[in-house]
Amino acid sequence: MDANTVVQAYLKHLQEGNMAQVVALFSEKGLVVSPIYGTRPAAEFYSLLAKDTQASELHFNGLFEEKDTGRVALLFDYHWTLRHGKKVTFTVVDILELDQDFKITKLSIIYDTVVSRELVKSL
Repeated sequence: MDANTVVQAYLKHLQEGNMAQVVALFSEKGLVVSPIYGTRPAAEFYSLLAKDTQASELHFNGLFEEKDTGRVALLFDYHWTLRHGKKVTFTVVDILELDQDFKITKLSIIYDTVVSRELVKSL
């Protein structure tokens, strides 16, 4: 396994709404840092996301790897349909920190929340 394989699996499972497979990519104590949901254990974060999501469509734009650190960043457009049917689209940078077994220990999500924050509040 390598970083690119992890990223491609992450995007595939996220788009399919297969949160159990997304969480399986994380280490046992893996964390997600989200501008909407805060810092949470991966299983808790993806449970909340699944509850708030009707559908997701992702368009991958690039992978950036920092050599010898276990950190990679991926850039993608996220088309998010919330459970009440409202839609929001934004560009996301996810920074993944991987351990030696290519498990995600921390995922930091970066995007502009000006629209999505209000929509999530209305759920």
